[in-house]
Amino acid sequence: MKKIINHPDHVVMEMLAGLQKENSSLAVNLELGVVSRKHHVEKVGIVSGGGSGHEPAHAGYVGYGMLDAAVAGNVFASPSPDRILEGIHQADNGKGVLLIIKNYSGDIMNFSMAKEIAEMENINVEKVIVKDDVAVEDSTYSTGRRGIAGTMLVQKIAGAMAEKGSSLADVKKVAEKAIQNVRSIGMAMTPCTLPGVGKPNFTLGDNEIEIGMGIHGEPGIERTEVKSSKDLVKILLDKILADYDFSNAEVCLLVNGLGGTPLMELYIVNNDAQTYLEEKNIKVIKNYVGNYMTSLEMSGCSLTLLKVDDQLKELLDYPVYTTALKGGSEHGI
Repeated sequence: MKKIINHPDHVVMEMLAGLQKENSSLAVNLELGVVSRKHHVEKVGIVSGGGSGHEPAHAGYVGYGMLDAAVAGNVFASPSPDRILEGIHQADNGKGVLLIIKNYSGDIMNFSMAKEIAEMENINVEKVIVKDDVAVEDSTYSTGRRGIAGTMLVQKIAGAMAEKGSSLADVKKVAEKAIQNVRSIGMAMTPCTLPGVGKPNFTLGDNEIEIGMGIHGEPGIERTEVKSSKDLVKILLDKILADYDFSNAEVCLLVNGLGGTPLMELYIVNNDAQTYLEEKNIKVIKNYVGNYMTSLEMSGCSLTLLKVDDQLKELLDYPVYTTALKGGSEHGI
């Protein structure tokens, strides 16, 4: 195992310490793994989180126009309820808190427990569950579809709505609209190695890829030989388009790297994806390319389509300033 670390047991704490040193607008509780905005605003608080190893998700999205707090668990492991409760406390500014949860059983259980405790403290808390992965209906790690890279778009939309001063009910409503209209699927070319394990979490042959691989290495739906970008894009997008009606729609396209794929290759995928969508009379009006929800050093990518209307377009374009995502004004941090 070759990793630039000091000790496997300290990777999350030391990562968050480094993040705090880069971005002085963040407050970091190293003991509980909670990253929050230093400058509090009287608005609905947005909290997300989950296992570490998916950076920049989710600590990299704390800031103006997006999350108010992110809770980091150990690598690929859900944070405990006490950590999530601290995230809720940090995000609570008197207007209520929305939890954005990826659809994994551990996350749902622990975030729900923290929600119940916060409500006993008279904090108004709502939750939404992202399940954008079309690869599988059920998996070892979740009940129903997994939450993957489309979660970032839900966080962006909910965060913008909250920043505009909307009520908790309205922020939850628009987050649910985004969840209903977002679909993703990924593929892996190589495994990843957890720092505390020291060996790959699955195996793939030299000329083998897996379609539908999850961000924790969960099984996909098909193993096949390495294909060209155009062929791969067609396979992935066809599975998304078969699952949801994007015909003649305007969409946001997210081309997400899993941690070990060069940007050169992601931009090739982006070019092929946009060409294919144009052939299908689907108009890309917003485009993200890069590492937004990774899986340590796994090589591969995922594609996400979000069907948008005027409201969602406005919220996607709303200014944001976080460690990992910046656009528009830097005010508010």
